[in-house]
Amino acid sequence: MDKKLVDEINLQIKYEFFSSHLYLAMAAFANSRNFDGFENWFKVQRDEEVFHAMKFYTYLLDRGEEVIITGFDNPKTDYKSLTEALEYALNHEGFVTSRINLLMDVATEVKDYAAIQFLQWFINEQVEEEDNFRNLIGKVKMVGETGEGIFHIDLEAAKRIFTPPAAV
Repeated sequence: MDKKLVDEINLQIKYEFFSSHLYLAMAAFANSRNFDGFENWFKVQRDEEVFHAMKFYTYLLDRGEEVIITGFDNPKTDYKSLTEALEYALNHEGFVTSRINLLMDVATEVKDYAAIQFLQWFINEQVEEEDNFRNLIGKVKMVGETGEGIFHIDLEAAKRIFTPPAAV
């Protein structure tokens, strides 16, 4: 594999693990506001990010490359509201999308067709990730963060579970 692509994938592993910590911090924030369902929703999101990191990890090993795990900054933990946390998460997913696009650009540049095929899954996943956050933000903004409406959305968020894709 091209060294630049390997380096960028190793960097992506770091960002995916950072994302998992960010969502765990958001789960703790939700819990502190008595949003138990949103706590679950963010914990499921954390599980997805760990899955993504390990998918990159396995891919590099399968290609005979070295995986280099590095540290990251502390995630943001203070939000004025649930809406602010969700909007921050959507913005973060936009950053992740830009990273995946960069990986695809590098893979295309070096004509690594196996990597291009591998990365297509992440391109599709990011569309879903951003859409999930936009939908959740829309629902919370529609009902506000107090009262019966948010209670029902919180109950809905409590039902979310992580199911790894069958074919990874």
